[in-house]
Amino acid sequence: MGKDPIRINISNLAEEITELSSGDKILLNGIIYTARDAAHEKIISALDNNETPPFPIKNSVIYYVGPSPARPDQVIGSAGPTTSYRMDSFTPQLMDQGLKATIGKGPRSPKVIEAIQRNRGAYFAAIGGAAALISDSIKSSETIAYPELGPEAVRKLEVDDFPAIVAIDSKGNDLYTSH
Repeated sequence: MGKDPIRINISNLAEEITELSSGDKILLNGIIYTARDAAHEKIISALDNNETPPFPIKNSVIYYVGPSPARPDQVIGSAGPTTSYRMDSFTPQLMDQGLKATIGKGPRSPKVIEAIQRNRGAYFAAIGGAAALISDSIKSSETIAYPELGPEAVRKLEVDDFPAIVAIDSKGNDLYTSH
């Protein structure tokens, strides 16, 4: 059956991340931010122009998602992960700025894995096809930047027991290539 999931408070992630191993099941609790391709371009542009990004990059977690609209009785609509490789050109710079982890689906490039190792970060895989389960773990959602991007706007999400798997740990062990 495997081990029970490891509960992680995101505010302690920087201290706990080196204890996680590729393949660990985790439950994230706290604040995460959403961003996809277009938002990443804007965040990187802000950093390149010495402007303040829309959220503190250091020790943060970015979830690659473009949620569907929420129904009246929901905090957020379907919130399944986006394919991560589309953000690979942006991720090393963000990791070098202190980003601790990203959440998405699918493998990452060697440059991203190197940035994860260099910065003692991680990559978490959310379970594709489990958008309803993931949506239930999101307790609040607030658009904080780039509303013109619609579902790709940057959101601040409060999550409670957000399910994920450590796909790439801080040592560079990669679940996608080791199993």
